[in-house]
Amino acid sequence: MAQVGIVMGSDSDMPVMAKAAEILDKFGISYEMNIISAHREPEEFFTYAKGAEARGYKVIIAGAGKAAHLPGMCAAIFPMPVIGIPMKTSDLGGVDSLYSIVQMPSGIPVATVAINGGQNAGILAAKILATSDAELLQKLKDYSAELKDAVVAKDEKLQNEGYKAFL
Repeated sequence: MAQVGIVMGSDSDMPVMAKAAEILDKFGISYEMNIISAHREPEEFFTYAKGAEARGYKVIIAGAGKAAHLPGMCAAIFPMPVIGIPMKTSDLGGVDSLYSIVQMPSGIPVATVAINGGQNAGILAAKILATSDAELLQKLKDYSAELKDAVVAKDEKLQNEGYKAFL
């Protein structure tokens, strides 16, 4: 059974949503990925959202652009955490998506990451799951140490070679 559902309204969202999947793969977290439009196929969407808990999902990561309806509707139906990823749009650069996802009414929260923040959505899903999984928690701690080590190595390079080494 998949622990995380990754859903997007269009295949154009795939480059961002794939970053969430890559993080889940890194931590060994099972997921299912679907393209479902809440606007263009509402019956299929309602079937997906109503059945997510029975399929074993503990978290849904939902990406959406423009009207950004998908994360909020998932949160209205699915009783566990939903993470919304606002997609960068050609019209307003993703600010429209961000506002649509973050401005949920009281009682229907959606955790929201940055515009095109697929990687952070995957990490946040892992952190939610790690609250009851000690092995996953250790993997997240190790990942944080890797991030720190990468910054230290870059600073050492700067100190030894100067800024031109990064150009």
